[in-house]
Amino acid sequence: MKRVVSLLIVLLALNSCDDGDLIQEDISFEDTKTLSCTTNNIIFKLKDKESLLLEIPESSFVNEPTPEGEPTIIAINSTNRVVYRFYSGTVSQDNICETIPPASPAVTDQWTATDGEIQITTTAVKTTNTSTGRTTITGYNHNIVFKNITFDKGDGTSFVKETFPFGDYVTTATTLPFGFDEVVEQCSTSKQIYNYTSSEALTLDDIDPDLIKNEITPLDAPRTGLTGTTVNKLVYRLYSNGVLTPSYFCNTTTPTLPTKSEEWIADAGVANVSGIIEVTTTSVLGTFIHKIVLKKVILTSGNSNFTLGDSYIYGELITTN
Repeated sequence: MKRVVSLLIVLLALNSCDDGDLIQEDISFEDTKTLSCTTNNIIFKLKDKESLLLEIPESSFVNEPTPEGEPTIIAINSTNRVVYRFYSGTVSQDNICETIPPASPAVTDQWTATDGEIQITTTAVKTTNTSTGRTTITGYNHNIVFKNITFDKGDGTSFVKETFPFGDYVTTATTLPFGFDEVVEQCSTSKQIYNYTSSEALTLDDIDPDLIKNEITPLDAPRTGLTGTTVNKLVYRLYSNGVLTPSYFCNTTTPTLPTKSEEWIADAGVANVSGIIEVTTTSVLGTFIHKIVLKKVILTSGNSNFTLGDSYIYGELITTN
């Protein structure tokens, strides 16, 4: 009789806990691959008969590293949705992205997030050329974590988790062409030095006059300077909506077209460490050829940066007396 009474007490306790209370369970998709649909704003993860879906605007994933300890925070609501689904069989990408999903496997259960927030920590993905030391940003990694997320299980109960890692989602970065030749020009008045293609420019503004002199230098003793925020300001710009031509440069007022789409500014150089400008001058038939080399220059835009490498030939400037 005592055993029967004890069993009834346990059953009553279980039933009372399932009546709208928050139930802690273990769900993990962190180690599965993140996939995305091309026709909508859904990114998702699949695992056997389960899927975890995140629907937020693509603009939520900004190609800009977040400051340390300051992730992008997005509230979970009817626009920013998180859904956990169960299926009658093994689920595939077609079940998520197709306008008319396959009839099988069928969705057998669905939990919908009703509260919490989405935290996104973004870092740049870089590759390094081992021979030149130059780095290239190939994409941005967005690490997604749900905080204090609550799922409505649809049966009067809820599932809540304080920290629920979703995983990583990678977006691609704009490729910076750097298709310059090794011939640079200089404005007669402003003395700005520039190299350009039809869609990009690399300018050296307010160059130190001691760097460009019509005096031959020993090959092993070039003139040196450092990139700076005023003098020797090195700037890379990428353009759109038009073609860049020589007439764009040396104007008192910057032309409105083409449109500047990206701008990267060199960090202030540190002697013998970074941001070094070397100029070697030779002479041929009364003209002077100034070869400008940039060493360990770091270019920054917002919280992103990359290096031009150990030694980058900016180009040759020809002057006369």
